[in-house]
Amino acid sequence: MPSDSENNMNNTDMNINWYPGHMAKARRQMEEQLKLVDIIIELRDARIPKASGNPVLNDLSKNKPVLIILNKADLSDASKNKEWQNEFEHCMIADSVNENLSKSVVNEVKLILKDKLDKAKARGIRKKVLRAMVVGIPNVGKSTFINNIVKKKVAKAENRPGVTKALQWIRINEDVELLDTPGVLWPKIEDQESAILLALLGSINDDVLDKDALVRFGLDRLKTLYPGFILNRYEVDENESDLIDSIGKKKLWLKNDGSVDRNKTVDLILKDIRSNKIGRISWQNVGE
Repeated sequence: MPSDSENNMNNTDMNINWYPGHMAKARRQMEEQLKLVDIIIELRDARIPKASGNPVLNDLSKNKPVLIILNKADLSDASKNKEWQNEFEHCMIADSVNENLSKSVVNEVKLILKDKLDKAKARGIRKKVLRAMVVGIPNVGKSTFINNIVKKKVAKAENRPGVTKALQWIRINEDVELLDTPGVLWPKIEDQESAILLALLGSINDDVLDKDALVRFGLDRLKTLYPGFILNRYEVDENESDLIDSIGKKKLWLKNDGSVDRNKTVDLILKDIRSNKIGRISWQNVGE
């Protein structure tokens, strides 16, 4: 039986796709650079580990080993992070502000590539520089992740999708180099629930979205996954027929005539969802 959030999603008639020209160009450039790298580091959003896995990146990785980083783990449900980590062969949990992240990532890369390093050493290559391509969907935190690893600001980081539009090589230390790449989606997102979750958490440009329908979906899903979170944040009954209107009235997000400013209310709820103000939330469960 479909959940309330699934019913609401179907009733919104949303059909979300966003694939601007720079993404197609970036994909071609990434394909060209693949021969130069030893490993792919794929960042996923720890709140939606399945939805934030790009099938295009799976195709790109080919025979390269992949290290998955469940990023923004400080925003997701801590009890769910380990469950998701166990779903992948090579996987780390990160929040991009961990001071030991650089050492941990370098050590994990070396461990995964141990056979390659051993073969290089056997051939007399004393110091092999390992090259990793960092990939992921838009707004998954790649730039912040890279800046933290390198310990300085080398990548432009903003909390919106589509900021990084060119590839650049960045040296971590004498052992590892990273290739920073733009956030890339895929040309047609068949699974619209994944598309809506991506949109809800800011990986798709807001300009192409019906934000009112998006927030209705998010609130309905929250009622199912985390009963009580909406009540705790907004002090309204979660069973109200129009939660957006009820929240707007409670928070006094009103127009001059006293009616609810729906656009403002939607924007502020969406901001709360994306910035952890409602609580640490995992929007997908293992096995779904």
